[in-house]
Amino acid sequence: MSLKIGIVGLPNVGKSTLFKALTKKKVDIANYPFCTIEPNVGVVEVPDARLWKLSEFSKSKKTVSAVVEFVDIAGLVKGAAEGEGLGNKFLTHIKEVDAIAHVVRVFQDKDIIRVSQEANPLSDIEVIEYELILKDLETISKRLETLQKEVKAGKKGSAEEFAYLQKTADGLKTGQLQHSNILQNVGMFPDLQLLTAKPFIYVFNVSEDQIQNKWSPEVELKAALGSSPHIAISAKIESELSELSEDERKEFMESVGIHEGGLNQLIRTGYQTLGLMTFFTTGEDETRAWTIPLGSSAPRAGRAIHSDFEEKFIRADVISWQKLLEAGSWARARELGTLRTEGKEYIIKDGDVIEFKI
Repeated sequence: MSLKIGIVGLPNVGKSTLFKALTKKKVDIANYPFCTIEPNVGVVEVPDARLWKLSEFSKSKKTVSAVVEFVDIAGLVKGAAEGEGLGNKFLTHIKEVDAIAHVVRVFQDKDIIRVSQEANPLSDIEVIEYELILKDLETISKRLETLQKEVKAGKKGSAEEFAYLQKTADGLKTGQLQHSNILQNVGMFPDLQLLTAKPFIYVFNVSEDQIQNKWSPEVELKAALGSSPHIAISAKIESELSELSEDERKEFMESVGIHEGGLNQLIRTGYQTLGLMTFFTTGEDETRAWTIPLGSSAPRAGRAIHSDFEEKFIRADVISWQKLLEAGSWARARELGTLRTEGKEYIIKDGDVIEFKI
């Protein structure tokens, strides 16, 4: 499986600049709203030093990273749910992603055109969330119309689904995003792909000065984020870093007080938000990183490679990547007892190296 993150926000908050820096992909960037119409898509390898150490250990001919797909979705504006700024089309694109990275501009710059005159992070967040809520209410309303007929016809489960969706709609009307909803019924009924049910990551686009001064959201703004994670990134700095060599990057990052690049921060936060982790397979032919949900059993992890590895699973040889490198060989690791044979009940840990037996 791979992670798909949609980058959304108001026009001209730095979405496309950030997308270009993260993916090193050429995109349209201009100082006017709706420069991005069709979503730009970029696939990025997940930076993981463990993978390359394992590849060197095995002298692998091929090394394959886990990947994250970033989707740069055009700027939303007030009225998007009613079609303003081609909003309906853009909102549809959001349905296809696993998580939403909401880019919010914090810094002031009179030379960059904005839909609103001043940079107001709290207001910007409210505008986007309001439009997503309206779209979800429209989706639910259409489903409720169908359910009314099914309830009258006595269709099994329709009354329960109607009550659940009505309660969901009531929550949305009070501004309650569904990813933080206390309702536990998600999954019981047909997936409506509600936009507000997707995990949110707030990406605050800050200036170089704000980066150096360790900017963080004030109390009111932080409260508006709820339990959703947030990171502060300077799209301008990330854009400059993307043009530099590795040595130049390290030097520049030190000069502006950055210890981790924006790409690493966003991918790491995305993995944490969606409850994902990585395991590895390694050998002379190939070393590869695989993405699976936290808490996956050994057979479930095998599914990432091929369905046969889950269906025909017998056992798996498992070792932590660090222990394998320390042992120096698979044979030595088995002698030391750090290479273990595990069955169907084993729960995979992040960083496990696995050899499946089917």
